[in-house]
Amino acid sequence: MRLESKKYLHDITNAAGLALQFVDGKAFSDYVADPMLRSAVERQLQTVGEALTQLSKIDPETAARITEHRNIIAFRNILV
Repeated sequence: MRLESKKYLHDITNAAGLALQFVDGKAFSDYVADPMLRSAVERQLQTVGEALTQLSKIDPETAARITEHRNIIAFRNILV
């Protein structure tokens, strides 16, 4: 696997982990009521989607191994 692919996978893992950390112990109503929480989570989801977009350009085989990668990218486009 190319070094660049590993970097994008690291970015994806890191951003997804942060998003999970931000919502840990929170209810959906907390998310809806807190604009800072929403912004933080959405920013990390954008990062996941952008890194996956770039990964799919340079290493489509690796990107295809990520379940729902096309839907993740499409969701990122909606957020942006």
